[in-house]
Amino acid sequence: MKDLQNIKQRFAIIGNFEGLNRAIDIAVQVAPTDLSVLITGESGTGKEIFPQVIHNFSARKHGQYIAVNCGAIPEGTIDSELFGHEKGSFTGATESRKGYFEVADGGTIFLDEIAELPLSTQVRLLRVLETGEFIRVGSSKVQKTNVRVIAASNVDIPRAVENGKFREDLFYRLNTVPIRIPSLRERGEDIFLLFRKFSVDFAEKYRMPPIRLDADARNLLLNYAWPGNVRQLKNITEQISIIESEREIVASTIRNYLPDYGSVKLPAVIRKEDERSFSSEREILYKILFDMKSDMNDLKKLVFDMIRHGDGDIQVRSDKSGYIKNLFRESDAEGDVTSGQEQATVEFQSHPKRSDIQDTEEIIEESLSLSDKEEEMIKKALEKFNGKRKMAAAELGISERTLYRKIKEYGIE
Repeated sequence: MKDLQNIKQRFAIIGNFEGLNRAIDIAVQVAPTDLSVLITGESGTGKEIFPQVIHNFSARKHGQYIAVNCGAIPEGTIDSELFGHEKGSFTGATESRKGYFEVADGGTIFLDEIAELPLSTQVRLLRVLETGEFIRVGSSKVQKTNVRVIAASNVDIPRAVENGKFREDLFYRLNTVPIRIPSLRERGEDIFLLFRKFSVDFAEKYRMPPIRLDADARNLLLNYAWPGNVRQLKNITEQISIIESEREIVASTIRNYLPDYGSVKLPAVIRKEDERSFSSEREILYKILFDMKSDMNDLKKLVFDMIRHGDGDIQVRSDKSGYIKNLFRESDAEGDVTSGQEQATVEFQSHPKRSDIQDTEEIIEESLSLSDKEEEMIKKALEKFNGKRKMAAAELGISERTLYRKIKEYGIE
């Protein structure tokens, strides 16, 4: 293996973190081969340096090295940029043009932000990786290229595969050798080494004394999350170097340049695999009805226990003439719920020798009809948003078209 410190000096890599050294080690070892490499890491960690390391320690070092930012090229022209096009193949194609894969023949091409490629372009790229063949836009002639492909992404590609945004076969073809670049917050003392390097560089650039950190400031930088990683640290160092007159920087000064330092970082909510999610408004209604039934049964059990253990006389009357029913018999306590709207009044008359006070409790059995509940919820949503169907549909979790159909079906004004 090449001397690690010499490699760091050559490519301006700062830091001694074990994960960083491991990434450099893998890059140097895989360089002599033609294997595809996938570099992953958060934005701003310096992923673009490692393809240069691989290229310069490979047999292709005298060939062309091209870095392509896939996210910066419009979807309509990405195929032309990568694979070239023929004259007249589309509007504005006034002459034939070579693509990057044709120009980099015999060299290395670095595809940054690979997850931004459209699916149609991913198919073309897969063919290049597997057979070395490609076709220019507007042509039918198959051409060959001998290119080493190195890709990088700050996106969780396995999750993109699950979401159908990245081809699984392309992921495995690119991920022959994975290299992960650690985030800045993982690198500990490397933060101070980078800060010192940047402060010296900016002092020379702007012809001023370099800034330095006191103990509290160092502790603050060490505990900060650094969402922008090395790129953010460099920008902040430059701002402080230019704006602050004092060369010894304290914690309170640095806080002014870290706007989200004081924000509360709450733990992420992780959805359990067995947590139920509702795919339609009908399932939501079913859930509400089952919950109502459970609440009704609990209430009936409570009243039945009061009746069974009470000392007073109990009268149960139905407001429907000629129809009397005891809702709280023991069989009902097992969970039966009658349909239809019926109001029952239960009067507990205490023993005369105790008191003349009467306690009255009213229990209203609501309709458990699915259509009734659905109509009621739609009315409430429309009332809440003053008849605005779009907002009511969003509240109900259904499409505006479905809401319109339901309004028409139930004859809701």
